[in-house]
Amino acid sequence: METIEYAHLNKINPDIIIDARSPAEFSHSHIVNAQNFYALSDAEHKEIGTIYKQLSKHHAKVLGASYICKNASKHLLELEKILKAGSKICIYCARGGLRSSSLGSILEQVGFRVWKIQNGYKAYRNYVINLIEEKPKIDFITLFGNTGCGKTRLIKALHPSIDLEALANHQGSTFGLIHGSQPSMKTFQNKLAHTLEGIQKHSLCFIEGESRKIGTITLPKALHEKMRQGISVEIVSSMEYRVGRIVEEYKHISDDFFFSCMQRLKPYMAKLVRDEIIKKYQEKNLKDVAFLLLKNYYDRVYKKPSKIDHRVRFDDDLQKSLKELEDIRECI
Repeated sequence: METIEYAHLNKINPDIIIDARSPAEFSHSHIVNAQNFYALSDAEHKEIGTIYKQLSKHHAKVLGASYICKNASKHLLELEKILKAGSKICIYCARGGLRSSSLGSILEQVGFRVWKIQNGYKAYRNYVINLIEEKPKIDFITLFGNTGCGKTRLIKALHPSIDLEALANHQGSTFGLIHGSQPSMKTFQNKLAHTLEGIQKHSLCFIEGESRKIGTITLPKALHEKMRQGISVEIVSSMEYRVGRIVEEYKHISDDFFFSCMQRLKPYMAKLVRDEIIKKYQEKNLKDVAFLLLKNYYDRVYKKPSKIDHRVRFDDDLQKSLKELEDIRECI
């Protein structure tokens, strides 16, 4: 079985990347697009580690090998359904050790072409950190604007672009967790590195002007600084359309979610205003809820950048606004 550095993975263009670590390790963070075919389950991994450290290294290896063979017998049948003979497989574990070597050897013996990622996930993480901490070579067109102006919708429609809120699974506000919990910091970094890899051939990229913190996620300093130095475009939109977008996006939130967010806003809003917003919510008047939140909180805390190079209006004509942004890029 050959070894390969992660940075050279595109040279072989694998059909699948297999993460041979335990499900818990995989769940916390993994190489983007990898699939988990574990050598040892969570319980087995813990058991073997304890035996190896406290009882007998030899017995740990023997028992571990028996577990790997048992798990491999199940994985082989699953892999046969999705891969043909001769398919190219890249496999890794924590440090490129016994788990990936053992499972990789079995896969190789049954007719797959297998490469082991050198030094495993640890080496991949070093690659990710080096990539995201260096100053991006690409220049940015950075979209700013008040909450509800439609920046995220524009970012999703533009190419190339980096959707930081999607990577962080957070809308960048007090009500930002509408899509569930955020990924671990490592998972965010891995996805960001994967996105940066995908845009390296371009000279310009659209991005939203986020603060350095998006919920619990912290953006790399070099990326944030480069983003702030980019061509600044302010997206403007009428209050009517901003309210409409907010209502559409948040119309299915639960009562518990709404009231927990309002509790966090308590120090930043007058009691009379907060009570009025809650009253409107209980009356299911979401338009007034959105209007009052925008007027009395979000617009007050929004910090407009000191430098604005262009302004683009985005009300109801998405294609017109996209065309204006594309024209700005073409003129740079």
